[in-house]
Amino acid sequence: MSMVSEFKEFALKGNVMDLAVGVIIGGAFATITKSLVEDVIMPIVAFIVGGEINFKNMFLILGDAPEGVARTNDALKAAGIPVLAYGSFITVLINFLILAFIIFMMVKMVNRLRRADEVEEAIEEAIEEPSEEVQLLREISAKLGNINK
Repeated sequence: MSMVSEFKEFALKGNVMDLAVGVIIGGAFATITKSLVEDVIMPIVAFIVGGEINFKNMFLILGDAPEGVARTNDALKAAGIPVLAYGSFITVLINFLILAFIIFMMVKMVNRLRRADEVEEAIEEAIEEPSEEVQLLREISAKLGNINK
């Protein structure tokens, strides 16, 4: 088997394709989560707190900042000045927690649906065909009924 055909077989297996689709959807979902945090949750938090909260501008300057460089995270980084951007980390952490919670809820829902399907299948199997023991007991009962007549 040639290298190309082996790679083709590997790449077209269901698991690899499922993984690729999952990665693409995950990337899109991360963008949605980022928008949810920045455009929905943070404005609500800012409203509750009574002012604008901008985690991006929470940082510590670790080096000497020359005069004329704006004291913003982006400007300092662009000037090559080391900055401990803990506010950006907080934003990423919030994004992660929301994403993890949403995925947890989705997995929980899928597991609930799977359990419901399994219970439904078990009920159908139980209704459709009795177990061997039940069939044997029915045969014995029928034979005993014939003897007693």
